[in-house]
Amino acid sequence: MKLRKAWLLLLLLALTQLLAATSAEDAHDDASDTENAIENEEEEEEDEEEDDLEVKEENGVLILNDANFDNFVADKDTVLLEFYAPWCGHCKQFAPEYEKIASTLKDNDPPISVAKIDATSASTLASRFDVSGYPTIKILKKGQAVDYEGSRTQEEIVAKVREVSQPDWTPPPEVTLSLTKDNFDDVVNNADIILVEFYAPWCGHCKKLAPEYEKAAKELSKRSPPIPLAKVDATEQTDLAKRFDVSGYPTLKIFRKGRPFDYNGPREKYGIVDYMIEQSGPPSKEILTLKQVQDFLKDGDDVVIIGVFQGDSDPAYLQYQDAANNLREDYKFHHTFSTEIAKFLKVSMGKLVLMQPEKFQSKYEPRSNVMDVQGSTEVSAITNYVVKHALPLVGHRKSSNDAKRYTKRPLVVVYYSVDFSFDYRAATQFWRNKVLEVAKDFPEYTFAIADEEDYATEVKDLGLSESGEDVNAAILDESGKKFAMEPEEFDSDTLREFVTAFKKGKLKPVIKSQPVPKNNKGPVKVVVGKTFDAIVMDPKKDVLIEFYAPWCGHCKQLEPIYTNLGKKYKGQKDLVIAKMDATANDITNDRYKVEGFPTIYFAPSGDKKNPIKFEGGDRDLEHLSKFIDEHATKKSRTKEEL
Repeated sequence: MKLRKAWLLLLLLALTQLLAATSAEDAHDDASDTENAIENEEEEEEDEEEDDLEVKEENGVLILNDANFDNFVADKDTVLLEFYAPWCGHCKQFAPEYEKIASTLKDNDPPISVAKIDATSASTLASRFDVSGYPTIKILKKGQAVDYEGSRTQEEIVAKVREVSQPDWTPPPEVTLSLTKDNFDDVVNNADIILVEFYAPWCGHCKKLAPEYEKAAKELSKRSPPIPLAKVDATEQTDLAKRFDVSGYPTLKIFRKGRPFDYNGPREKYGIVDYMIEQSGPPSKEILTLKQVQDFLKDGDDVVIIGVFQGDSDPAYLQYQDAANNLREDYKFHHTFSTEIAKFLKVSMGKLVLMQPEKFQSKYEPRSNVMDVQGSTEVSAITNYVVKHALPLVGHRKSSNDAKRYTKRPLVVVYYSVDFSFDYRAATQFWRNKVLEVAKDFPEYTFAIADEEDYATEVKDLGLSESGEDVNAAILDESGKKFAMEPEEFDSDTLREFVTAFKKGKLKPVIKSQPVPKNNKGPVKVVVGKTFDAIVMDPKKDVLIEFYAPWCGHCKQLEPIYTNLGKKYKGQKDLVIAKMDATANDITNDRYKVEGFPTIYFAPSGDKKNPIKFEGGDRDLEHLSKFIDEHATKKSRTKEEL
């Protein structure tokens, strides 16, 4: 029995040792497998890196990317580069021509490298070389990019590359003039028209504009007569910046014989060129025939403005031209020296006539408004008269004229299917006539009709998109508040009651707003439409408010900085650091205008109607803190200073 027990113990011991050995071997095998997998993965990554670094060739064209670019071009005098997108039709069409160029330049003495870069994957290079379209061709000369602006033909590209590759080649001087306080007045006062950019060297928007501005300058210099473009470093020429009220960068101004006008055009080459060509023409066009006037009145869609003068040397005409220059972007000006047209308009020479096209005329308004213009008449008096009489009693508010014509508040808007084409004009005028009956009794308000589809977003924000009515109405007031008419069958009486109730202060505004946060104790206070007045307009507190958009990259970049700013000033009871999603909430005060994201204002206690916009500085903790400290009305030390 004892012998049997001993034998069993020996057997168990042997089995245990065998299992232990097997486990150890398996563990060793697992470890080996893991090590091998890691080694294989590392080898694959190394192979991928080597692949990225290797400069491959396709039909004679070298393939560069973010990884191999700098190493490849480091010792090259001249390299031709094409930035392309795989899906781009123009790039595909250009490919055979580019391969011929590569073959030709390979036989050059010395050979010149020709490369292409997939800008959709080599995003670092695309950003570095400001690639915004495809294909983009650049010539790299000793590491410096030279824009190629000629045609995409073998002959022209090869000729340009060979020119740039010459040892004595230097970049042509900038066409854009550099102005300082020493030469500014001499240049600007003697130019019939000149565009001037006030910039800051550190400004990102200025850097982005620079190549487009120079390209436009080159293009406009070829015109006859040329239109010059100039630039002023506003950080160095502070007196000039102050003189022309430069508060942000870049600021562009058009000067005509020294007189400044705001530039409101595009900021890329062709947009600048087209805009300046248009601006260089006369601000008022001459009308030669009576039929032109009759056509304006019969088929026109906007106010008809005509100056009637003795001739182009008439001092009154010269004053009229200056006024037209001031308003040329908002209105179309015309003039005539024709006695036949003067007779038709029932005026003598030296008159400014404003008339509405037939579709906007009514029995409640004069057929025309006439101003006497003399050589001594102030330009401002002419512009004021035009602005005052440009709108009909009930006009057509559209996206194309909204920002220029319908800024005055209160604005009464009636939304329905507005269509002045022949088949629908009668129905459109039927509802407009209902509005006219009310508008005549409220001259202090601006009235307009608007197409409900064109303003679908506004109608939705007013809560009227599901009203079930064919015609809806709203009032937009001076403070940015909006009031919607309760849905009911529309006629003159219901509109009159609505406007009267607004005038008596009996209406409640409609406010687009996210829900009010239940917990709002973080370093940055969240503001929504319903709490804007309570938080931002609190007369007892200074408030820094950031208006942002959830999709905005700059806003996302600012977020951690802004949070740290909130933490820094959290101990100050009289200062609030706040933010608001301006895409989901109404800003209920029109002094806080938001035209881009992020927009930051400082709302000082006791003076909420005059907020101070943060402009010009970097959006970092240092500059934002300095901005707060400069404008704070209730000084107290931050935790960091204690």
